[in-house]
Amino acid sequence: MTPAVAAPAAPADAAARPDAAHGAASRGFAWGVLGVLVFALTMPMTRLAVGSEAAPQLPPAFVTAGRAAVAGLLSLAWLWLAAGRPDEARARGRPHLPPRELWPALAVSALGTVLGFPLGLAMALRDVPAMHASVVTGVMPLCTAVAAAVALGQRASAGFWLCAVSGCALVVAFAFVAGGGRVVAADGWLAFAVVTGAIGYVAGVRASLHLGAERAICWVLVLSLPLSLPAMLAAAPPAAVLQAATPAAWAGFAYVAVFSMWLGFFAWYRGLALGGVLRVSQAQLAQPFIALVAAVPLLGEALEPLTVGFAIAVAAVVFAGKRMPVAAPTRG
Repeated sequence: MTPAVAAPAAPADAAARPDAAHGAASRGFAWGVLGVLVFALTMPMTRLAVGSEAAPQLPPAFVTAGRAAVAGLLSLAWLWLAAGRPDEARARGRPHLPPRELWPALAVSALGTVLGFPLGLAMALRDVPAMHASVVTGVMPLCTAVAAAVALGQRASAGFWLCAVSGCALVVAFAFVAGGGRVVAADGWLAFAVVTGAIGYVAGVRASLHLGAERAICWVLVLSLPLSLPAMLAAAPPAAVLQAATPAAWAGFAYVAVFSMWLGFFAWYRGLALGGVLRVSQAQLAQPFIALVAAVPLLGEALEPLTVGFAIAVAAVVFAGKRMPVAAPTRG
């Protein structure tokens, strides 16, 4: 092939690449927002499932292990069904195991998203309201961005980091003002949830870049089954406690198992992989405020004007951060 034949295609390709990258980033942010909407109900639904110290429902350890076990069984069924599709011909009849080099990422993702975040959340929500937990965990986008910068080598502009830090500062300020400056022991569990969850998200994205969002989270949950299923059985309370749990508690458990632990990650990992962890993770800045609004009808908690004001400010920061330049996701 001569240079004269190849040359005309180059300008068109060069012009198409920015448009394609912009389209992928936009789709990634949209998928990320969908994941955030699903995850935003995790706080009030977990609170429904575990109850409070005054009116306990399902034990936190049972909720943590049970949501992972139920989601793991659903994932196993999904992988078996996917193995029969034409695009899975090489694994027809059985799920195709992920490459061995991805197992460490899957394991880290499991430790963060299957164990660390749900456990920290369930333990904390026995002691603090869902609104308190929602605002404290609002620092998660910044933790996720930092984890991505370290683990994936992603780079962002100073403007992006300014928006990320500003959004985090707004959330922390809201927590301080709304809580009257009160810091409780449950905040330690919430901090544990945030750090482990952020690390798990980034590890899951690394696997998603190779496996796809659906297969990545399904394999994370399936590989966790040898631990989550026995743990659920071991943490199961007496039958009298299970029977005494309200329908609302079981509805909360069903939601965190099917949506928070499984289907939500279909959208979230796809969004992070398409749009980049640094950019898409900032959509989570709006998650605490969605959870606050949801807690009003679900838990009867009061929504204050202060919350609305901070929600508007955070939404503005998220919009500004979305427009700041961010390097493309690393494929390694």
